[in-house]
Amino acid sequence: MYTRIPVEGAEHWGLFSALPGLSTLSLDTFARDNADAHWMVVDGDGAPVARCSLWWRGTPRYRGYRLGLIGHYAALGPEAARSLLQHACEQLTVHGCTLAVGPMDGSTWQRYRLLTDRGGEACFFLEPDNPDDWPTHFTANGFAPLAHYYSALNPHLGHCDPRIPEFAQRLGAEGVTIRPMDGARVGEELQRIYTVTMASFRGNFLFSQLSEADFVDLHHDLLPAIHPELIFLAEHSGRPVGFIFGIPDVLQARRGQVIDTVIIKTLAVHPAYAEVGLGSLLAARCQESAHNLGFRRAIHALMHERNASRSISAHYAQTIRRYTLFARALGDRHPVTPEGADPVPSSTEEVL
Repeated sequence: MYTRIPVEGAEHWGLFSALPGLSTLSLDTFARDNADAHWMVVDGDGAPVARCSLWWRGTPRYRGYRLGLIGHYAALGPEAARSLLQHACEQLTVHGCTLAVGPMDGSTWQRYRLLTDRGGEACFFLEPDNPDDWPTHFTANGFAPLAHYYSALNPHLGHCDPRIPEFAQRLGAEGVTIRPMDGARVGEELQRIYTVTMASFRGNFLFSQLSEADFVDLHHDLLPAIHPELIFLAEHSGRPVGFIFGIPDVLQARRGQVIDTVIIKTLAVHPAYAEVGLGSLLAARCQESAHNLGFRRAIHALMHERNASRSISAHYAQTIRRYTLFARALGDRHPVTPEGADPVPSSTEEVL
């Protein structure tokens, strides 16, 4: 026998946070993610067996749907998941939502989607992970894939895309310069990266606006792992027009391995500079620098299925992992069809 409990007071936060999920939850997490409701399922002994948070205010629109988001998700088994997800959909319907999307912790700037094809590679730094049965929690309760994402591995950093010299010459002639991040001015550099991120990601799937302060805060915990030689900014007349963010896979060290892999976390190009080879040139510069620093491999992380960055990645890398974001139509709406009608700008997803 399961009971659903609204989580509204401090006496429930500890139980809610105790279940293992995609994110480590804390009071700071709750304040940051600003959910509209939190729910927990408990068993006959009062022990938590499933939990989620819900968002219905200020969510992105998608193909005429009003989205409700299900995040902070965790469930210990299929029956607990059924009780939770059915209730979550009922709650979102009451609040006027016509499409439930999950798992997503409030926006694509936070943790979202599920790993659905693990492959043979170990998990890498910043990669979301989940029990292998969690995707069936969603599909067994009326959810279907809404979008697919991929990570790919380049095992040979010495390889170069033969188009790069042409791109470099053309962009250089137009006055575009590429430089590594200035490690002595990290705060200022993140502000410049923020500017081009907002311009590049604005047309991305389920985009939502993020303040500069929140953007900088998201990267604060990454600062100890940052190597400025793996982060490059493209500029034109002093204005940032693109960047690539690489970071060492520090999980290798935690497993007792030598860190030989760099994760390409984010690649973004201002729309005015799309389709001129700037994204390819930034990828080449980052991987070349990683190779010179002694790294052997690069992981191109969490790319949307129709993102232009997958085309760039295809010149170097092979898919090692797949992820899925799920959705369920609510009320009398017809079943949702997977995303994919429109082109996606030349940028990767944020890996957070």
